[in-house]
Amino acid sequence: MYPKELKYTREHEWVRVSGKRAIVGITDHAQKELGDVVFVELPAVGDTTTQGGEFAVVESVKAVSEVYAPVSGTVVEVNENLSDHPETINQDPYGDGWIAVIELSDPGELDNLLSADDYAAFVGGEEGGGR
Repeated sequence: MYPKELKYTREHEWVRVSGKRAIVGITDHAQKELGDVVFVELPAVGDTTTQGGEFAVVESVKAVSEVYAPVSGTVVEVNENLSDHPETINQDPYGDGWIAVIELSDPGELDNLLSADDYAAFVGGEEGGGR
């Protein structure tokens, strides 16, 4: 259900690591909870992130939700396509719906993230308790 090669946060972000860079987005679970995404406030290239700190905002027909940085570092690329097509997050959350690329400042932080199996268990428990 959740891609095994990714790492996840309890705030429903995912990370795909390639060398010293991390591509970041929100999970399929998160986009389903939000409903139709209508706007994405992207970080700026050059912004620094702190693990767990807010770095983007996703607005849907249901809610406005902060996106938290799963890793610390510097934003080196953002998905400008989301400015005109925010619904891409709903259509392809693990592919074209990525939000930003962060150059890792502390790769050790990846150890704080959840595996796909751990994330699936986490959201399974959350779905049982409601939101």
